[in-house]
Formats: sequence, C-alpha cells, structure tokens
Amino acid sequence: MATMNVSLPDPMKAWVEAQVEGGQYGNASDYVRDLIRRDQQARGQIKALQEAISQGLESGISDRTMKDILKEARSKAKAAKHAL
Repeated sequence: MATMNVSLPDPMKAWVEAQVEGGQYGNASDYVRDLIRRDQQARGQIKALQEAISQGLESGISDRTMKDILKEARSKAKAAKHAL
C-alpha cells in the first residue's frame, strides 16, 4: 500500500480526529479511505445517470402517451419487486 501525506487546516484535522475518536474508524487513514470509496461510488452513479440522460435525449420524442409510459414503468417495478 502506498503512503501519501496530506496537509489539512486545523478544523479539518480536528474533524477527522473526532470521527476516529467516535469509534467508527480505526485511524485517520481508514476515514480517508472511506471518503474516497464513497466519492468513487457517487461519481459512478452520477456517470450512469448522465449516460441514461444522454441516451434518453438521443432517442428522440416518443409517440407514447404519459399514461402508457407510467403503466409500463409500474408494470416493470411490480415485476422487479416480485422477482425478489
């Protein structure tokens, strides 16, 4: 595992130390790694959403009514729920 030194303003350092003292993290490195993992996950979700939006925009205007679209979405949601 590589080592990286990071400089923090005093209030941020105190925040990190408080998170460790709270018992949720073993040390400051655990806390920072958790923040990075969460950021990676969030960015992945944002990327997926952006791709879905682009696909939707590129697909053009639908000839279906809003009622038809909602009916299909509800049907898919119900099927997914029963699949669990």
